[in-house]
Amino acid sequence: MEVVERSLDVKSIRAQFPILNQEVNGKPLVYFDNAASSQTVSKVVDALSHFYEKDHANIHRGIHTLAERSTTAYENTRKRVQSFINAGEVSEIIFTKGTTESINLVAHSWGSLNLRHGDEILISRLEHHSNIVPWQLIAEKTGAIIKVIPINNNGEILLNEYEELLNEKTKMVAVNYISNSLGTINPIHEIIKSARAKGSAVMIDAAQAAPHQKIDVQDLDCDFLAFSSHKMYGPTGVGILYGKRELLESIPPYQGGGEMIKDVSFNGTTYNEIPYKFEAGTPNIGDVIAFHEAMNFIEELGYEAIQAHEHQLLLHATKKLSTIPGLRIIGEAENKTSVLSFVVDGIHPYDIGQLLDAKGIAVRTGHHCTQPLMDFFGIEGTIRASFSVYNTIEEIDYFFESLQKIVSKFN
Repeated sequence: MEVVERSLDVKSIRAQFPILNQEVNGKPLVYFDNAASSQTVSKVVDALSHFYEKDHANIHRGIHTLAERSTTAYENTRKRVQSFINAGEVSEIIFTKGTTESINLVAHSWGSLNLRHGDEILISRLEHHSNIVPWQLIAEKTGAIIKVIPINNNGEILLNEYEELLNEKTKMVAVNYISNSLGTINPIHEIIKSARAKGSAVMIDAAQAAPHQKIDVQDLDCDFLAFSSHKMYGPTGVGILYGKRELLESIPPYQGGGEMIKDVSFNGTTYNEIPYKFEAGTPNIGDVIAFHEAMNFIEELGYEAIQAHEHQLLLHATKKLSTIPGLRIIGEAENKTSVLSFVVDGIHPYDIGQLLDAKGIAVRTGHHCTQPLMDFFGIEGTIRASFSVYNTIEEIDYFFESLQKIVSKFN
């Protein structure tokens, strides 16, 4: 990965995350679980407080002042997302409760209309369960077949074998941009281009990509793309689904209720225009509004600076941990983001996770909702340390020293 040298003022960044300034088990908190959920920047918390203290009202339906203020702020976030990912139209941005719901929406609504018996869905060995199970559910209903794109021992998609899987029966290619378990950055442009050549639709899970690199949906030319606010220094319960207008207009709604309708009678219902056709009921208004500040925070830092800092952390951690006897890094892709997954011979990941927590270090242990990937490597799970813009070299050194002591006690 090419990294542009531009340093971040990490001390100033950390000051915007008060949660980091605490002790856990009597030790300064070291938060290395960012791939699961990043911490929330203070401007997001302030925006959420402001909404509930000043503007709280339901949106789109009221004509009073608070309702109009809330509606304007909510729709301004939609415009911000359009700009953030360079969507062609604001109506191509749908709010959901997370990446998982976004993928389920596409699998159900697009799949029920477009998949038939014998059609094929391609997903990779690297996928999160959220990009596996929804496709299994729709395959069971439609008779479609799921085929798995293989990977190598470094955790990289085998493009030649992917090309061989593509054929006239392929109707959907659903892959992640970046692996949540390994940090592998997939060759997404090539994957999409090959799928396009076969006439297949493409769904991109960008939950791990959005915090780390610029996304341009028009440049990618994907049909659908999903990501979540809570991995981007924003609130939980907010997801984004991007879809091309013609596809969103052609597929049925995912849920029924208020807001997604134009007219309702007992003889039938006509649906609202996009994106509202897919946003039934009262949404997560305050958190959507607050997400605006998270995107501002990322763009103020700049993706080049974010990548440079996180790559430095990854290189330092990889070099340090590689010296620990019995430690094996899982996933050594040439192109990867700031995720370091590893196992230690003879020690269960949960034991290491608990012992690190006793030292104030938060990591993730287990299969990371990627059981088929763990099966490929022949392991139950890994210890995963994932780094973000507010993490430091000093934290990694402390992590390394702590891990060294833990491992030595088992030998």
